[in-house]
Amino acid sequence: MQSTHDLSREECARLLAAGVAGRVALSTPTGPHILPVNYSVDGESVLLRTTAYSLLGTYGRDAQLCFEIDQFDYENKRGWSVAVRGRAVFVDDQSELAHIARTWEPKPWASGQRNLVVRIPWAEVTGRQIGDGWAPWDHLPVRRLA
Repeated sequence: MQSTHDLSREECARLLAAGVAGRVALSTPTGPHILPVNYSVDGESVLLRTTAYSLLGTYGRDAQLCFEIDQFDYENKRGWSVAVRGRAVFVDDQSELAHIARTWEPKPWASGQRNLVVRIPWAEVTGRQIGDGWAPWDHLPVRRLA
């Protein structure tokens, strides 16, 4: 059995800043959905790009969303998970969009136009690590390049 411990907000922020893909959870009239997404970080917010006609574009505005990233090492029975919860806003201010484009624009892997930028402020950030004696950021399979 491995021990677990909570990650600090700073540790969670470090892992969030290093990643490129995660999942966002939202509620719709037909029930909850979990969607894979590429993301970026701006201050204490997660940024996503989508289309206005996607589930996120249709039901995400002003919705309480949860965003998660994680990694597991099945062989060594260790891993970590970070979750961010916040009320989503759609970014439509041109100066804010220009700032995002200059600093760290989310780059979706999926084809097609994804012009709607969704910001999830970090109202709540939680993280857990299972297994002692290792640092999650030293074992990331991929890291975002500056």
